This record gives sequence, structure tokens and C-alpha cells, in this order.
Amino acid sequence: MKELIVTKFGGSSLSDSKQFKKVKDIMDANENRRYIIPSAPGRRYEDDHKVTDLLYMCYQLATHKLNIDEVFNIVKDRYIEISKGLELDLDMENILEEIKGNIINDGTRDYVASRGEYLNGIILANYLDFEFIDAKDVIFFDDMGIFNLIETRKKLKEKLEEVQYGVIPGFYGSKENGEIITFTRGGSDVTGSIVSNVADAKLYENWTDVSGFLIADPSIVPESKTIHSITYRELRELSYMGAPVLHEEAIFPVKKTEIPINIRNTNRPEDSGTIIVNEDTSVKAGTITGIAGKKDFIVITVEKTRMTLEKDFLRKLISVFESNDISIEHMPSSIDSISIVVSAGEINNKLAKIKEEIRIYTKPDRIVVSSNMALIAVVGKGMIRSKGISGKIFTALAEKAINVRMITQGSSELSIIIGIENEDFENAIEAIYRAFN
Repeated sequence: MKELIVTKFGGSSLSDSKQFKKVKDIMDANENRRYIIPSAPGRRYEDDHKVTDLLYMCYQLATHKLNIDEVFNIVKDRYIEISKGLELDLDMENILEEIKGNIINDGTRDYVASRGEYLNGIILANYLDFEFIDAKDVIFFDDMGIFNLIETRKKLKEKLEEVQYGVIPGFYGSKENGEIITFTRGGSDVTGSIVSNVADAKLYENWTDVSGFLIADPSIVPESKTIHSITYRELRELSYMGAPVLHEEAIFPVKKTEIPINIRNTNRPEDSGTIIVNEDTSVKAGTITGIAGKKDFIVITVEKTRMTLEKDFLRKLISVFESNDISIEHMPSSIDSISIVVSAGEINNKLAKIKEEIRIYTKPDRIVVSSNMALIAVVGKGMIRSKGISGKIFTALAEKAINVRMITQGSSELSIIIGIENEDFENAIEAIYRAFN
């Protein structure tokens, strides 16, 4: 059990029969890869459809009592192609017809969405000669639809002790009454993490179509290097700032038991990818791990002389945003002012109302609103014990004539957040990347 590896393959890795054959080669290359979690088939080419999207369309049509044949036949053809391409002796026609009947006869949204993973699981188990373990029998949710770790751990552990090599579809489980429930989109990552935790795996491999995470967005920095090693904390920082990483909830089950996650490329299995660890003692001082960011923030600055003497000032100010259901991203402050950074998308048409409520509750000297701001996070554990990191960043920005509107650094010193104009976003990320690479 000490060498056990859990593998999860994403939709692009299982999009057609050719990709399934690559998956088999990967599984055959290491006998310690004992449990595999498949996603539903993803896109084969740019204008293709993800099977889960098609299934959601079938559900919408069925709820309006409209004919689902045209859309469902696309799903059917995908699975027939995969099964035939792998030369499997599977009666996919009957399996698919049964699912179609369930969709038409008031199948729930979660049931319909989960069938992509379910069908891929059946095919993969037959192809690899692994045992198929239906996720509804080992992944459990309570009556409120909240994941039930205690019941899952009990039933899943019992099952894994019986099965040496198994396929467990990702993305879904069931309530006590058998009703199918799904995680949020991308939840196969979560299933893989849960299985890794319960199986006490040595490693959780997450196979996709990229060779790990990149230091910067490749659409901005095409030659961006791969991040070879990253900690869970660094990953959270980059994920929060918009970097395309794992499903957020997938980190916690393996973090608790310090199981590393290895992001690998199904199309380039020779690449080592990115390893995600609890702590990385090999980090060199003066290095950064990654750069990520998002556009379209609004900054509401509240100015009031001697505001720090009012013990309830901050509570009153925050309550305005809370009552309007708006998340606060950052709150840089000075002796007589505080800035609230929020997403422009969350403000919508509430700005005038918020300003009026701030005036009523906090009686400020002035309120200043600035829009069109982008936030960039420069993340790295190596920043903690390094001198000159900030200087290097801001020198790079100054050389590109990029004006910095906001700077904030958390107490962990794991990241520096920089506020700039939306129009400078891409140039700023490129400038920072080149300053360290």
C-alpha cells in the first residue's frame, strides 16, 4: 500500500479511443497505479463539444418535454466510437438507451450530468480489465447535498480493501436514498483526492493536456516555463487570483495527509509535470513561483481624519458590503483612509447605494471611487527570506512605464498584490516574468 498511486484522467485525456490507448500505456507503465478516476469525454478539437455540456442540454430539453434525439445521438456516437475503437465486447447500445429513457422520464439534473463519467468508467474498466466501482456506492452526500466524509470513508475503505485495481467515476456520488448528487463542475479532481486520502496513497497523479502549471499565462508569455514544484499555499494564492489550476476543493483531502499531487500530460507522459507538496524546503531565496491576475476591479476609498479612534468604524464599513452581498478582495489602509477593492462584476448597479450607506454609517470626509483596475499576484515561498524582490518587481514595471495604483503584501509574505490599470495588465505580467526568468 505504501507505493500506491491514484490516477485521475481529465476529459481531454479520454476524449476518444486514441486517447484511451494512451491512458492504458500510462497505467501499464507502473503497476502501483491501482485506482483510476475518469472524467467524461472532453473536446477532441476546438469546435467540438464536451459530453457533459451535451448531457446538460439533453436535461434542459427533457424538462421542457422536447425531443432529445438530436443532441443525445451526438453523445451516443461518441461512446460507440470509443467502444468500437477499443474493440470492446460491450453492449453500449442498450446501456445508452437505458440512460436515454431515464433522462426522458424525469431524470434529475445531477443524474443526467453524471452519466458522462459513469459511461467512461464502464468503458475504461473493461478496457483495462479493472473492476468498475460505481461512485454512487462509495461517495456519499447528506440529505442537504453536502459531502459526507465519514460515511464515504467507511464505505470506500471497505471497497478498496476488496479491490486491487479499480475504476471509480469522478464528479458524482449519492444521497442515502440513492439519489445521484454531483460535485461542482470539475469535481472529478475532488473524487480523485478523496480516493487518494482513503487509500493512503503515496501519490495522486492528475493527468490532463498540459505538462503542469506554468509560471505565467501562456497567452501573455508564450515561452513561459513550467513550475516544477509548488506548495499547497502557493497554489491557493495563484488559484484565487485566477490561475487555471485544480478544482479548489481537490486540495484539502490530500493536504491533510500530505499526499503530493503530480500534474502530468497524457500526451507527453515523459514530462515530469508539476508536483504539489505541503512544504518545499528546496526553494531558493530570491525566486518566485508564479504570476497570476484578474482584471476589472473597483476601488472605493473612504477618507476620514482620525478614523482609527472609532473602534466600530471598520465593522460599520464592512457591514455595508456584507448587507449588499459583495465580497471584499483586499483592504489596504493608511492612517486616515481605507480602500475597499471589489470585483466590478459584483458591484453591478449597487455603487450609488453603497456610497450612500457608507456616508450614513461612517460619516466620512470623502469617498473616492476608481475603476478599471487589475490585480496581479506575484507568489513565491522564496520571497519570504529574500531582499530586493519588491525592488525587482517595481523596477521592471517602471521600465515599462506602468503606473502602480496599489501595493499590498500579506503577513505570510507569500505574495505581493499589485494594482494597475486594466490596459497595462498583459504588459505588467510579461515585465515581471522577464525580470525573474
